[in-house]
Amino acid sequence: MASAARKNFDDIVDVMLWQDSSDDSSSSEDELDDLLLEFIFAKGDMKRLRDALQLPANYICSQGTIATGMEALMILLRRLAYPNRWCDLVPVFGRTVSELSLIFNKIMDDIYDRFHHLVDNLDLVWLDPEAFADAVYEKGAPLTGCWGFIDGTPRPIARPVRNQRIMYSGHKRTHCLKFQAKQKEPNFSHAFMLGVSGLSAKLRRFVQHNGEPYVIYGDPAYGITQNIISPFRQAHLTDDEQEFNTRMSKVRTCVEWGFAKICQNFAYLDFKKNLKILLQPVVNII
Repeated sequence: MASAARKNFDDIVDVMLWQDSSDDSSSSEDELDDLLLEFIFAKGDMKRLRDALQLPANYICSQGTIATGMEALMILLRRLAYPNRWCDLVPVFGRTVSELSLIFNKIMDDIYDRFHHLVDNLDLVWLDPEAFADAVYEKGAPLTGCWGFIDGTPRPIARPVRNQRIMYSGHKRTHCLKFQAKQKEPNFSHAFMLGVSGLSAKLRRFVQHNGEPYVIYGDPAYGITQNIISPFRQAHLTDDEQEFNTRMSKVRTCVEWGFAKICQNFAYLDFKKNLKILLQPVVNII
């Protein structure tokens, strides 16, 4: 009965990922291409993404629901691609609302548990402060040792039924979670988030050949430390100080692009009414 209700999802996945090897294009193939646009990634990339994420063959949810790794991945991508309700996805996947929710939470928790170190840790093989600093300088920055930028962004969420005051931001006048690059805390200032994240200690290991520290650049709320600098803030700036602020402001906009790119690719993250912190792992999702 349950198998019939699901319409044999394994076959549905095969159809969704099917690619015509013939030279002639058809309307059905165009329709399949349009369908895969709803999953963010192209057909040819879906299996590569599954293998790169090292997803298991099957996920088993708490109440016994079983979903293949590819099925769970497609549910995850379809959910994040655009604001939607679970009932909207029932006809697509042939699953009940509760099953879709359980599978989504299961794969999200699994991916976060295995890969969150990639955003928490600065000890990464591809992280080359010297190359990054050269790129920032070539874009017009007055500093030769600035290799990155830091910023915080509040992500609105649905008003929780409990602990509303903890999640409320008086500055933004909304309930939200606040993210600082790789560290996330609700309703705290940039400076407080910097302290609890331990980022300052992680940055001390980055030193230039001449012994000077590499630095990252943030807004005035971060202040100035050994590895973090911010704009000049005096009431009356000299011409050189004003030029420094202007040039650094131009290159610093890339940190805003990063936040915007995430919401552009995963539009569901910008739909606060469905980001319910007591019903789903909102912190892991964002």
